Amino acid sequence: PFNEQEEKDKALILGWIRNNENAFSRENTVAHITASAWVVNKDRSKVLMVYHNIYNSWSWLGGHADGEADLLAVALKEANEESGVTARPVLRDIFSVEILGVPGHVKRGKYVSSHLHLNVTYLLEADEEQALHEKPDENSGVAWLKTDALAAQVSEPWMMERIYRKLISRVQQEYPKKE
Repeated sequence: PFNEQEEKDKALILGWIRNNENAFSRENTVAHITASAWVVNKDRSKVLMVYHNIYNSWSWLGGHADGEADLLAVALKEANEESGVTARPVLRDIFSVEILGVPGHVKRGKYVSSHLHLNVTYLLEADEEQALHEKPDENSGVAWLKTDALAAQVSEPWMMERIYRKLISRVQQEYPKKE
């Protein structure tokens, strides 16, 4: 774990997995495993974000495990599906863990109650020259955003302050710009 938040969240996530045989399925309507992709460009100055339809904010890429235990594969698949890029892992290990509250919302015409995403994040890299595309049922924009200006574009203060700033800081400290 990188910090106290990750230490506490990791313990809760591992306990949930041990005690819930359907932890990797959204059939578990209280909490389930998700995987996110923090996709950076080569010089680490930008991150690939989508304008998320449910959250009405610029957001990282990712999605539900839906029974898949290989969460790196989930993060890679979701990055491609949501943005069109083919990303590659900067490292194969989990980069970050977090428990995220999801407010109740309507998806595909059905109400989804509030629940938790027990999330693992992978650090990926992609060429910012690749063509981007939206996934209209999930997002209405895809863009490379400058990390030093991200706070002005993200409309979820908690995500910006607690999660995205942590990820930006970690990248800058541990995986600086490639020459």
